[in-house]
Amino acid sequence: LRPQRRAWPERPAGGRPPPREQRAPAAVGAARSSAAAAPEERRRRRRRVAPLTAAPPAAAGEEPLLRGIFEISKRSCDVVLSARRLRWSPILPESPAGDSQMVLQAQEEIIEMKDVFSVKLKRRRFVGQKKGGTLLGITIFKCLNKEENKLTDSAIHLNNLSEDHCHSWFRHLKEILNGFQNRPKSLKVFVNPSSHKREATHVYYEQVAPLFKLADIKTDVTVTEYEGHALSVLKECELQAFDGVVCVGGDGSVSEVAHGLLLKAQIDAGKDTDYIPTPVRAPIPLGVIPAGTTNILAHTLYGIKHAVTATLHIVMGHIQPVDVCTFSTPSKLLRFGFSAMFGFGARTLALAEKHRWMPSNQRKDFAFIKTLADLKPEECELSFLPLQIPQEDSHENDKKKKEKMKKKGSKDRWHKIQGHFLNVSIMAIPCLCSMAPRGLAPNTRLNNGSMALIVVQNTSRTEFIKHLKRYASVKNQFNFPFVETYTVQEVKVQPKLKSGLDAKENTYLNAASAEGNYPWNIDGDLMKEASEVHVRVHPQLINLYGVNTDDLESSQATCNCI
Repeated sequence: LRPQRRAWPERPAGGRPPPREQRAPAAVGAARSSAAAAPEERRRRRRRVAPLTAAPPAAAGEEPLLRGIFEISKRSCDVVLSARRLRWSPILPESPAGDSQMVLQAQEEIIEMKDVFSVKLKRRRFVGQKKGGTLLGITIFKCLNKEENKLTDSAIHLNNLSEDHCHSWFRHLKEILNGFQNRPKSLKVFVNPSSHKREATHVYYEQVAPLFKLADIKTDVTVTEYEGHALSVLKECELQAFDGVVCVGGDGSVSEVAHGLLLKAQIDAGKDTDYIPTPVRAPIPLGVIPAGTTNILAHTLYGIKHAVTATLHIVMGHIQPVDVCTFSTPSKLLRFGFSAMFGFGARTLALAEKHRWMPSNQRKDFAFIKTLADLKPEECELSFLPLQIPQEDSHENDKKKKEKMKKKGSKDRWHKIQGHFLNVSIMAIPCLCSMAPRGLAPNTRLNNGSMALIVVQNTSRTEFIKHLKRYASVKNQFNFPFVETYTVQEVKVQPKLKSGLDAKENTYLNAASAEGNYPWNIDGDLMKEASEVHVRVHPQLINLYGVNTDDLESSQATCNCI
């Protein structure tokens, strides 16, 4: 049966309700019970926000800037933004029993703003529609660390249909991102289409350019057409218009761009480019996108050959100061560079350059085996200035010691060794690569103000091969009686010209010696010089996009060259 409905007494003619005491007792009781039940019903239906993790008193950058509700991963979340972090916690209902003490706990998620590199308004658009569209929320792009030193990008969607709400959050997020000073806004990019398997152009436009566009970085791209093209462009380039320079290519391309960047800095500073004892620093950083065969500089900066990782280091503005060497003769500056080899390493490169028609991997393997089969030492004189490490005394004592060293001069501190050497390596950086995971010069660092001088004296081919194999293992490659290592500030290499030549010498050796020129391998770029070469290290002369090699994970040896 349908329950009876209790009605209020009829209103008098005046239209006003009867006094409270004249109302029916049952109606008054029903009203009271309904009023008492309403708060409890509201409490029962109320949704409770899971409390954010209790934090200590807010430090600098921890004060909340905004707080709002967004849908993240199909769950309504309470989101809090501060200058340093974005954190959120799902909004959870109270337990069905209505027990206020049994609140479901949800784990709070946090994003460090220093890991965010882009924020975009998310819209739904029709096919072909380029502007406008229905606003769906905000998308945040962050840099994510993965295994083996890899970086990748990850997107987080904050959905909310309110235009005012999303635009307010978008403005605050952009202001925070614009506060990171080292992140570039405009880049000069050089792409070498001939690097390795001619893959540099594909690597740039498929993997690098989309991330630059996502991070709102403007680019001016030059696709090089010949050797020295990047150098000629940089000499005429207005560097103040850019926040950095990027090279997409192999070791030779990177070496050319680094040399051009530093040479342009000397020209702008009014320096004599034929003799630069104290060069000025490069005004903007250099980024390296690996697209070559060996990619020594990329391995040293990133610990891996991975274009996306290299791009994200540039986008995030990870700056690493790096030492640079100058290679010069008594009359002129030859090159700015990071490493060089004289002897076996240079002869191998010279032979490989003569067979450019061969595929890259085959050319290098052929040159390596052929040079090893015709292994011959170089007779030369090495003069070097050992690194002077002052004791850690007071600041005043350090100043006095430096002044004494300047007054005393450096002539009496030079060391000389003369003889026949299979290979001489001079390296200001560790020179990591897949064939030498510990580095060609593992005892040096990116910016410790010194060079590693590694001298391999004449020995049998068998012993020399044992030495080379050690580079691909965890064993010490210098633990041989014919290998000597020094930590130096300057090196002079003076080849001894031969009076006569054996007619049975290889053609590439004859060509070099007949001209009186000896090949040098400077950062994978071939140079020939007959006279003495003077190498100086200049501490932290350039900034590169990357990290310190000491912070990288150890990688596995993957050498297959021997």
